[in-house]
Amino acid sequence: MARKWDHPARRRTGRPPTRAAVKTLILRLARENPRWGHRRIQGEPARLGHHIAHSTVWRILHDAGIDPAPRRDGPTWREFLTAQAQGIIAADFPHLDTVPGRRLYALAFLEHHTRRLHITGVTAHPTQAWTTQQARNLTADLGHRTESLRFLLRDRDGKYSQTFDAVFQGDDLRVIKSAPQAPRMNAHCERVIGTIRRELLDHILITGETHARHVLKTYEHHYNRHRPHQARHQLPPEAQQHPAAIHDLDTRRVRRTCILGCLINEYRHVA
Repeated sequence: MARKWDHPARRRTGRPPTRAAVKTLILRLARENPRWGHRRIQGEPARLGHHIAHSTVWRILHDAGIDPAPRRDGPTWREFLTAQAQGIIAADFPHLDTVPGRRLYALAFLEHHTRRLHITGVTAHPTQAWTTQQARNLTADLGHRTESLRFLLRDRDGKYSQTFDAVFQGDDLRVIKSAPQAPRMNAHCERVIGTIRRELLDHILITGETHARHVLKTYEHHYNRHRPHQARHQLPPEAQQHPAAIHDLDTRRVRRTCILGCLINEYRHVA
């Protein structure tokens, strides 16, 4: 009777199946660490308490279509910028048109790590000599902060020159040029220029260079000291930590400060 009603086919033999959570963890480790091989990936779950054979790790990666580490794709440009953010400062030329129809150019620098914005000057004729002088002004303003910077990211615009690069190379910065017609390689700087347009330049009439210089410098002050940034957990570039939480909002009044004719508003608690 036992031989008749017993079903050996229903019995599972060999190793038990790998849990779905462990498979998900292995695939995540392979995706976030493209230089790790299957034996290196095996060690990380073991450190976390998930002991699994290296052959099982290899099988999971193989079934998911993930190549071995030496042939796996390297980090994307975005991942590279994120990893090197603390040492990158980027440069770009936003332009603006005045009421009389004259085109002006500004030279903007953005520190990737802190998102601190520097608008060094405005001119109608951005020559290489003018651009080099703006680079000197920036390095003087940065002072000792240049020690934490390693790369200058810029495009291949003819307004830059070897003398411009030499100013930063003198502070041990390596100049990286983006590919031709590839603005996404300088995406952080392009994005802040778009922010300046949407929040400022599209809503104000510029009368001349002096006016443009004043408007951009005022916005730079607002951008660095007050405007929150998602990449910094809603902290302004020059802030180190959030203010203490206020639980009794009924007893604290909020005051509005108008910037540039209330084009931009800043809010603070009344002391």
